[in-house]
Amino acid sequence: MNPLSRAVDAAIAWWCHAVLYVTLSVVFLILSINVVLRYVAGTSLAWASELPELMFPWMIMAGVVLAAQHGSHIAVVLLTQKLGAARRWVLAAGSLVVVALYLGLAWTAWPVFEIAADERSPIMQVPGSVSVGCLLLGFVMLAIVTLCRLPQIWRGEAHDEIGADA
Repeated sequence: MNPLSRAVDAAIAWWCHAVLYVTLSVVFLILSINVVLRYVAGTSLAWASELPELMFPWMIMAGVVLAAQHGSHIAVVLLTQKLGAARRWVLAAGSLVVVALYLGLAWTAWPVFEIAADERSPIMQVPGSVSVGCLLLGFVMLAIVTLCRLPQIWRGEAHDEIGADA
């Protein structure tokens, strides 16, 4: 992987790890405080169920991007192992198709993002575009991660890593 690809890949990984740590910590803290309040004071925080709902999609998408970086997402290893020398071409072409599909999903999510900006959550009044934005950003990051991995796939390194992990 060239230095630019490595830097972009590392920045995406850092961002996704940060999102995971923050969202998991905040959701755990909010839910814990709400449980204590419920049992001790017989009350709860009104927004305590809404914030985890807003954070959950970000947590999931960050995990999906990290899984794609580590080759832990869905892979058809059995079929590609039987291809022999053509494997490199098939995997590279498949990666380009995947990039196009991710970018197509991001393009399709943009109008939904704009529409959802007008909707507000009932208690906290957070725009609906916050949740849709994670999909949009996640699809773009998945396309970038796949492009960063393309040289490894072409050299046959990424496939060997996936096979070794399985």
